[in-house]
Amino acid sequence: MKLSTRSRYGTRMMVDMAQHYNQGPVQVGDIAKRQAISVKYLEQIIIPLKKAGYVKSVRGAKGGHVLTKSPGEITVGEIVALLEKGTMLVECAERPELCHRSVNCLTRPLWTEAANALFARLCAVTLADLVKMGLDRQEPIVAGLATGTQPSKS
Repeated sequence: MKLSTRSRYGTRMMVDMAQHYNQGPVQVGDIAKRQAISVKYLEQIIIPLKKAGYVKSVRGAKGGHVLTKSPGEITVGEIVALLEKGTMLVECAERPELCHRSVNCLTRPLWTEAANALFARLCAVTLADLVKMGLDRQEPIVAGLATGTQPSKS
């Protein structure tokens, strides 16, 4: 299973904005340079983030984009669910009418359970958690994923 570049790059963009939270608007071009992502692609990704109310634009010479909530209030799960257009791994889990087998499918409950576990974990990690981990330069968050533990909040 793979997350799309849209989710991965969107999360990186949001973490970058979280790193610069309360420092004024951040320009997409600056994020693109720091993250080595195309400006055009980030401009496409930021549209649904703005529509969903996670980001707002600031016009003017020193304009750019800012998070509308603190980094501790935005989870990775929210970002991924928005950019992936849902939380299910398979379409029939959210829309059973798409598959004539969904009522009797023995694997559909497994896909639903797996998706729920994945998104529960992603929703347990905020942008602030990721920023803190980057500042601490400790074990990456991946270590917590393997054991199912939460990142350290010390």
